[in-house]
Amino acid sequence: MPQLNGDTAHLSSLDSANYDPLEHLNAIFTSPASLSSVYKTSSALRAYQYELDHEIAAQVQQQSTSDGDSVKRIQAAKADLAELFQKVEGVRQRAIETEEAITEMTADIKRLDNTKKNLTLSMTALKRLQMLTTAYEQLRGLSSSRQYRECAQLLQAVIQLMAHFKSYRSIDQIATLSRNVSDLQREMLEQVCEDFEITFAKGEIPQRRGMLAESCLVMDSLGENARSRLITWYCNTQLREYRQLFRGSEEAGSLDNISRRYSWFKRMLKTYDDEHAALFPPYWRVNELLANAFCEGTREDFKGILQRSARRADGQTLDVDLLLSCLQETLEFEHGLERKFTNASRASTDTLSSNEDKSPIFSQAISEAFEPYLSIWVEAQDKHLSTMIPKYRAEPARQPDEEFSPQMVISSSTELFSFYRMTLAQCAKLSTGARLVELTKVFAKYLDQYAQHILLYYVSERASGQTPSKTPQIEDLVLVLNTADYCYITSTQLEEKIKSRIDHDLKSSIDLQSQADAFMGIASATVRALVRKVEVDIEPTWREMRNTGWSKMESVGDQSSYVGEMLSKIKSRAAEILAMLHKQQYARAFCDNVVELTANAYIANMFQCKPISEVGAEQMLLDAYVLKKGFEDLLTLNSPSGTSPPPGYIKRVSQSMSRLDPVLKTLQVRPSPPEALVQAYLIHIADKSDANFRKILDLKGIRKPDQPHLLDLFQAHRSSPRNENLQTSSPLLTPLIVGGTTTTTSGVGVHIPTPHLPSLGSTAASLSTTNLPTRFDPSTFGSAIMTAARDGVDRFGTPSLSSSNTPSDSRVASPPPGLGRRPQSPSEAGGVGGGTGNLNENLRNIGKFFRRDVGSFGRFGGRSEDG
Repeated sequence: MPQLNGDTAHLSSLDSANYDPLEHLNAIFTSPASLSSVYKTSSALRAYQYELDHEIAAQVQQQSTSDGDSVKRIQAAKADLAELFQKVEGVRQRAIETEEAITEMTADIKRLDNTKKNLTLSMTALKRLQMLTTAYEQLRGLSSSRQYRECAQLLQAVIQLMAHFKSYRSIDQIATLSRNVSDLQREMLEQVCEDFEITFAKGEIPQRRGMLAESCLVMDSLGENARSRLITWYCNTQLREYRQLFRGSEEAGSLDNISRRYSWFKRMLKTYDDEHAALFPPYWRVNELLANAFCEGTREDFKGILQRSARRADGQTLDVDLLLSCLQETLEFEHGLERKFTNASRASTDTLSSNEDKSPIFSQAISEAFEPYLSIWVEAQDKHLSTMIPKYRAEPARQPDEEFSPQMVISSSTELFSFYRMTLAQCAKLSTGARLVELTKVFAKYLDQYAQHILLYYVSERASGQTPSKTPQIEDLVLVLNTADYCYITSTQLEEKIKSRIDHDLKSSIDLQSQADAFMGIASATVRALVRKVEVDIEPTWREMRNTGWSKMESVGDQSSYVGEMLSKIKSRAAEILAMLHKQQYARAFCDNVVELTANAYIANMFQCKPISEVGAEQMLLDAYVLKKGFEDLLTLNSPSGTSPPPGYIKRVSQSMSRLDPVLKTLQVRPSPPEALVQAYLIHIADKSDANFRKILDLKGIRKPDQPHLLDLFQAHRSSPRNENLQTSSPLLTPLIVGGTTTTTSGVGVHIPTPHLPSLGSTAASLSTTNLPTRFDPSTFGSAIMTAARDGVDRFGTPSLSSSNTPSDSRVASPPPGLGRRPQSPSEAGGVGGGTGNLNENLRNIGKFFRRDVGSFGRFGGRSEDG
C-alpha cells in the first residue's frame, strides 16, 4: 500500500509487522497546521480498510472452493486403493496355485533324486564294508607275523573305516565285525607290550631294535592310552632298580648319599641316549617323562627323609650345612635337566616366541621338598648377621691411615649390603615364597640394628672401659651422613629387588620403607650434629649480645659488634663443613638449619636482654637485617664468584628471620600513649593472650604498677569486633619466659635458665643454644642425640605438619627437654634394651619428616655421579 503522504515516506508501511500507529500519527501531524489534513487522512484509511475487506473476502471464497476439490480427490483415492487390494489378493492366489502345480510336476523328479542318493550311499557303504573286511583279514595276518610297520598303516585305515559304521551297529554283521576289530586292537596292544617285556628281560634290545621301533608306530595308531601304557611300563622298569637301591629306610637313601642318586640317573639317561632312544619316536619325549618320574619319586623320598630327620628322638635338628649342600646339588641337577630338555629338540615343535614364554619344566621338581625346612637356613643367616653387628661396632668409622674423601661411606655398610645381595641371590634360588619373606624380615631386623647400634653410635658419645668420651669430628659426621644416605638408597633398591624375585601374591608383604626412613632419621641427626659445631662457635657472641646495654642506647648506629663476629664464625665453620658435603640437598639442609638455629637463638637471647628501649629494638632490627643479608650467600660460600643462591633458599632465609620482626616492631613503639603500644601489639603479634602481652611489657621494662592499666586497655581493644578473628595465643611468644640472668664465677659462664623455643623440625629445635651450658661438654652430646630421638619425633617436628614450602612458623615444635643431661641408664645411653623399639620408631618418623622437608629443593636420596 502507498504511504499516506510524502512526509511519511521514511516510516514503515501499514502492512509491516512492526507498525506503530502512534509513531505514524506523530509523523503525519507534526504541527497544529497539519491538522487541516485530518479529513484527507481519514478518507485514505477508510479506502485502505475497504481494500483489505475485499481482499479477505476473495481469499475466503477461494479457500472454500479449494477444500471441496480436496475432499473429492480423497474419495477417489480411497476407491482406487480398494481396487488395488483386490488385484494384489488375486495375484497372491494365482501364485499359490502355480506353486502347487509346479510341486506336482516335480514330485517324480525329487523321488528320483532321493533314490539316486540312497543308491550312492549304499554302494559307498558296501565298498567300505568290503575294504574293512579285507583290511581286517590282512591286519590279522600281518599281526601274527609281527610286520608292525605294515600293521601300523593298515590299522589306521581300519580304525578310520570302522568310524563310518558306528551308526550301523544295530545290524548283526556290522556289530560282529566291530567286536572283532576291537579284539584285534587289544591283542595287538598286548602283543607289543609282551614283545617289549621279553626283549628287555632277555637283553636282546640290539637284535630286535628295528621291530620294537616299528611296534611303537602301532601304539601310536592305537591311541594315547596305548602309548601312555607303554611309556609308563618303560619308566617303571627303568626306575625299579633305583627304588630298590635308594629306599628311604636304607643307608643309600639318606641325605648324605644324594649325589649318588643323581649320578645313578645321569647314567640312566646316558643308557637311554645310547641304547633306547632309537626305540621310541622323538616326539614321545620318553626321556623327559622318565626324568619327570624320577623327580617325582625322589621328591617324595626326600619329604619322608626330612620329616623323619626333623622328628628325631634325640632332639637334634637338621644339619644346616648338609641341608644346603643337598639343596644346592638338587638345584644344579634341576638346572641340568632344564638345559637338556629345553634345547633345540623342543624348538622344532614350538615357535620361538612360545619357547621363550614357556615356564620351566623341572623348576622345583625335587627342591620343593626342601622348601618347608629352609627356615633353618634363614635362622642360620640370622645368627651369622648377629655376629657381624658387634664386629662392625668395634671397628672405627675410618681407618687411621685412610685418607678422607667427601664421598666416602663406612666400609661396614657396603660389606653388609654385599652380604645381603649374596644371601638374596642364594635364597631366590632356593625359594621364592614364604622363606623369602622370612629372610626379608631378618634383613629388616639387622638394618634397624645397624642404624641404631652402628651409625647412631658413631655420632654419639663413645665411652668404653677406660676410654673417655669424645666429640665426633666433622669428618666422622660427614662419613655417617654419606653412609646413612647410601643405606637409604640401597634399602629401597633391596626392597624392589626382593619384590622382583618373590611370588606375585607375596609382594605386598615386602616392605623395607620403615628401615629406609630410619636411615633418614640418622641423616637428620647427623645434620643436627654438624649444625651443633656452628652453635658452639657462636656461643661467645650471644654472651656479648646479652651484655649489651639495650635500654641505654640513645641512637641507632651501624650493626652491633657481635653481629660481624657471629657472621664471621658462622661462615668460617659453614665453609669448612659445606666443602665436605658432596650432595646439594644435605648442604641445603645444613644451611637451612643454621639459619633456623640462629633465628631461634636470637629470639631466646633477645628475651634475656630486658629492658629493651625503643632505640634498642630498632638497633636489634637492624642487626637482624644484617644477619639475614649475611645468610643469603651462606649456601654459595664455596661456589665460584657470582653464583646466585637458589630462590627457594632466599625465601627460606627470609621466612626464618622475619619471625623476629613482630616482636621487635612492637618493642619500637613507645608506651605513651598506651593505645599506640596496644594497637602495635594487636597488629604485629596478633593474639589475645594476656600472658604474652605481659611478656612484651616486661621486655620493654615497664614497671609492674603501670602494667594493670595497659592490660585493661589491651583487654578492651581485643574485645572489639575488628579483633575477633585474632589467634588465641601466638606460637612465637607462648613457649617463652622473660627472665634469667648471666653471672660469672671466676670467669666461667653459668647456664642461663631460658625456656624451650619454638622451631621447625630441624636442628634449631633439638639443639637450641639456650638449652645448653655455656661451656660445651662433649660427653653429653651423644646422649643428647639419643635422648632426642628417643623422646619422640613430635619434639623435632611432627611429620603431619605442612611441608617446607609453608612459612616456618607454621611448623613449630618444642625441643626435647634435657638435651644437656647425661643418660640415666645404660639402655638410654646406648640405644639398646627396652627403649630400642621406641628409638627405632622415632628415627623413622624423623626420617620421614626430614626427607619431606629437604625434598622440596632437589631430588632426594639420589646418588650423585661421583658417589
